[in-house]
Amino acid sequence: MNEQEKFWAHGYAREYIEKNKNFDAELGVEAWETMLKKASGIQTILECGCNIGRQINFLNKVLPQAEKSVIEISKPAFDFVTSNYNIKSAFNGSIVESNFNNNSFDLTFVFGVLIHIHPDNLLANMSKLYNYSKKYILIAEYFNRIPVMIEYQGQLNKLFKRDFGKLFLENFGVKIVDFGFLWEPVYGFDDITWWLFEKK
Repeated sequence: MNEQEKFWAHGYAREYIEKNKNFDAELGVEAWETMLKKASGIQTILECGCNIGRQINFLNKVLPQAEKSVIEISKPAFDFVTSNYNIKSAFNGSIVESNFNNNSFDLTFVFGVLIHIHPDNLLANMSKLYNYSKKYILIAEYFNRIPVMIEYQGQLNKLFKRDFGKLFLENFGVKIVDFGFLWEPVYGFDDITWWLFEKK
């Protein structure tokens, strides 16, 4: 594991679980309805970096019939989400180490995950997102036009902001379906920019 993977798998795993336990479910559902309003036919979903399954919980209300699968690097979070939700397939480890079949999911997504991956490893992780999807990819992250590293919980090299959507669009065979901004006062999320892509 690299520095960032070790931090999320072990060093900050339990603290992150506690931090993410409380959230307004109605706002979360509304946000996902907004992000997926231009998508259709989603029956299989893979979340890459699910933590305790907050997004899975929202998607169970928005797309209750869709099968949910997950990748999670933290063992405590992985045990929590697989024990508390009906998960079709699950992988405990990093996104790049995962081994799902290509073109297996109607929707693959990351939510607040790419910001914690070192810039040198971004394209390898994005490749997994792209390859696992047979139709849609959703990326939801902190945005900054110029790549920048931000101190996180007193730690350096654990949070990186940039234009993730542009990077993905420039490197993979996708077209933009929709995009938007989850402003904290309205949706409760921490000022997240999102992009919904479709494979060409």
